[in-house]
Amino acid sequence: MAPTSATAVIATQNGERKDSDNGKSTTSSATHSKAAIEAISQGVTLPGIPTFTSLDKKRRWMLEHMAGAFRVFARKGFTEGMSGHISLRDPEHPDCFWTNPLGIHFGLMTASDLILLDHTGKPVGGNMSRPANAAGFQIHSVIHRKYPHVNAACHTHSVNGKSWSTFARPLDMINQDVTMFYGKAQRVYGEFGGVVLEEEEGERLGGTLGNEGKLLILRNHGLLTVGETVDEAAYLFTLAEKSCEIQLKADAAAASGIPKVLIDDKAAEYTFKMTSDPEALYCEFQNDYEYEKAISGGDFLR
Repeated sequence: MAPTSATAVIATQNGERKDSDNGKSTTSSATHSKAAIEAISQGVTLPGIPTFTSLDKKRRWMLEHMAGAFRVFARKGFTEGMSGHISLRDPEHPDCFWTNPLGIHFGLMTASDLILLDHTGKPVGGNMSRPANAAGFQIHSVIHRKYPHVNAACHTHSVNGKSWSTFARPLDMINQDVTMFYGKAQRVYGEFGGVVLEEEEGERLGGTLGNEGKLLILRNHGLLTVGETVDEAAYLFTLAEKSCEIQLKADAAAASGIPKVLIDDKAAEYTFKMTSDPEALYCEFQNDYEYEKAISGGDFLR
């Protein structure tokens, strides 16, 4: 039977309703109430972040995923000499974090290469045969101290991130994926004081991120992303780097007179909500992680 109202409503399988008169879609309250990983799973819900029976098992799993993140970054071309670092808060000692030793290529990184630093920068565990990156310590130590919910942070000198950072402005909401950085999820550090070797510069940089920040664009420097897991932070970095590339291409096309159409705030906010919780962002990285494990034979796990 046809609807009695003058405007017919067409139900769609993904939880949306489309008004047949104006073609606009609205999302049902059922979809709104789902967690992001439930909403994206048509059928059985995709497994999320695992739990562990001991801190040692959890730490080992974390370090394996951290080493895997370095391998993914290497495959995607995020290396630049000795620049770049990932940090990961220790599950037992929250004032300490793991990071990469100086002078090992991301593509050669293994779980046993990683080094544990305390809050003063002193090596206290892991591989202590090499130093850590001093600039990396100044940046990451502030972030871990200021934001207890941040367990991991990623920063490299990637090509498109460095290119976009010269404009010292946030990414535009020009496609669905970049809405994962909607609103306060992305911030811009508008200063450049040279290589970060002074505590004051690290404090200013870290303070800019804010409690809701996931992406920090560092003027004339590059990108930094954070997450509750190293998987979340690593996925967001790959997304931010690609988003910078897309923005640069879109702006180049727009310079010829083709207007850009931005996603409106309501749609961007909704898409952010439905894609950006830590569980979903952890899952986003597993495709790259499992692929890296398969093509390397699990070499980085040792």
